[in-house]
Amino acid sequence: MSSTDAFIYGKHPVEELLRSNPDQVEKIYLKKGANRRTFSSIISLSSENRIPVTDVPGNKLYDLVGNVNDQGVVAAISRVSYLEFEEWLESIKPDADTAILLLDEIEDPHNFGAILRTAAAAGISAVIVPKHRQAPVSDVVFKTSAGTAGRIPIVRTVNLNQAILTLKENKFWIAGLDMEGDTIWNQTFDVPMAFVIGNEGRGLRKKTGEHCDFLLSIPMFNNVESLNASVSAALVCYEWRRQRLET
Repeated sequence: MSSTDAFIYGKHPVEELLRSNPDQVEKIYLKKGANRRTFSSIISLSSENRIPVTDVPGNKLYDLVGNVNDQGVVAAISRVSYLEFEEWLESIKPDADTAILLLDEIEDPHNFGAILRTAAAAGISAVIVPKHRQAPVSDVVFKTSAGTAGRIPIVRTVNLNQAILTLKENKFWIAGLDMEGDTIWNQTFDVPMAFVIGNEGRGLRKKTGEHCDFLLSIPMFNNVESLNASVSAALVCYEWRRQRLET
């Protein structure tokens, strides 16, 4: 398992992380002079988990996270953990209710955070990312995920295409999101699924698309050409979830 340092900011993301995964929180910084009743839940949860809370000037928060809407609270995260692909694969037993996402070089941290939030909400088992040309787990990712990044395994692999081949050997069917694919409404998801989400600008890499068992598209109307990567991921996650709830 490997990891990276991070901060998260904002009342809701910090509170959500304290509820879901307090072991990741090392320290809470509150803006000096802020109404402490506004942060009563954060202070209470910090106390319950023996996490120190420090009042600091506003410029200290700026030094930690930059010119963002920090809402007067920042949490220092000791470590954000990744699972290595082989380690994660050994820990699972895929069945028809297993689905994962593979991100094919998602570079925008806002997209990455939104995808993690959707994956957690839809019951996706893991999100697999390449080690290179991929947005890292950062404070922006945590903020966008509203604190849910710690609720779902984030798995790293050196070679995404090789990971796809290995997943096939372990009963997964691989579906790449691509405008040339069949609509998500025409596909039945009754086997372990791995959905590949392409880069924001380039979409799926050609070789990655060739490794997929089939391609899926999002139905489009009114001459709209495409959707944001995180929106596309959300739609396919919830179509998969809808079908599984009906079985």
